[in-house]
Amino acid sequence: MRQNIELRLVDFAAAIIKLSKKLKEDISLKILADQIFRSATSSALNYGEAQNAQSKKDFIHKASIVLKELRETHINLQIISKSGLYHDYEEISQLISENDELLAIFTASIITAKKNLIKECKK
Repeated sequence: MRQNIELRLVDFAAAIIKLSKKLKEDISLKILADQIFRSATSSALNYGEAQNAQSKKDFIHKASIVLKELRETHINLQIISKSGLYHDYEEISQLISENDELLAIFTASIITAKKNLIKECKK
């Protein structure tokens, strides 16, 4: 499962890098291109850190950073989509869909990790 999530994050970041390159062709979207590049790649890189967490608390903290970066990416994709300045709506739609799925995975993972941490503390 870990490799699957890692691969999805890497594939997602790679797709965002390609999108970012296209977005930079429009001066109005250049800043968003830079921001979305950073947040999408950061989510993949921070997941690598979360995999090597030294404790459950550390995992929750690092996974929360992944979630934060995915949320930032989501908002950037929404802005790009609604701006009407980028016309490949299918590409944006697919990226939003994958981003939503990754958000759901990390939200559930963090909730589960917090519940497990609470259970451990009660023992």
